[in-house]
Amino acid sequence: MTNNDWLGQDNRYLADAGNGHRLHPDVLAAFLSMQDAASADGIDCQLVSAYRSFDRQVAIWNRKWRGGTTLYDASGQPLNFAELSDNDKLVAILTWSAMPGGSRHHWGTDIDVYDRQRVKAWGQPFELVDSEYRDDGPCAPLSHWLDIHAGEFGFYRPFNRFTGGVATERWHLSHRATATGFEQLRNQAALEQAIHAADLAGKAALLQSLSAFYPRYVLNKGIP
Repeated sequence: MTNNDWLGQDNRYLADAGNGHRLHPDVLAAFLSMQDAASADGIDCQLVSAYRSFDRQVAIWNRKWRGGTTLYDASGQPLNFAELSDNDKLVAILTWSAMPGGSRHHWGTDIDVYDRQRVKAWGQPFELVDSEYRDDGPCAPLSHWLDIHAGEFGFYRPFNRFTGGVATERWHLSHRATATGFEQLRNQAALEQAIHAADLAGKAALLQSLSAFYPRYVLNKGIP
């Protein structure tokens, strides 16, 4: 593998996971096995998101930076975009979305999942937020099932606890064995070069803070 692989700029190895989703072949097999087991227990585990390219992450970032979608604080409360400084916007975006090149979704090893049938029966707009995966949320049974069984298929939650980096994402699963190789490739120098070359809104502000934000958000070490 090369830097292009972990940065999301090369996807030659991906396999079709259906409905427009793509995954690393080893992860696809594990996901399908997990999906079958969940189905046997009455859980409709489906993909919300799988592989995302560097360019796709740029589009998501640019829309958020320019105010095209609501930004939230770490507790999930909406922020007033007009009142945010550049640093405020960086923190708000990075709490819930990765910078281009820094997303685990670039590898084909990580997935976002939901219970499609329960969400459909719920009949309300689905926003992929924490409350939907807890208490009486439509995906709470799925979340509980994953607590017990995800590890049997090699998956874990890389964002299971908020420490000042990425927010808690109970829907986000990573295939540990396959993701490890990509994790070991990550380095700030290659990421900085990729961001420099990208048509990225807020690029100057991001690059200025990259030394602090790389460990905090990309490596999800949070705030010491």
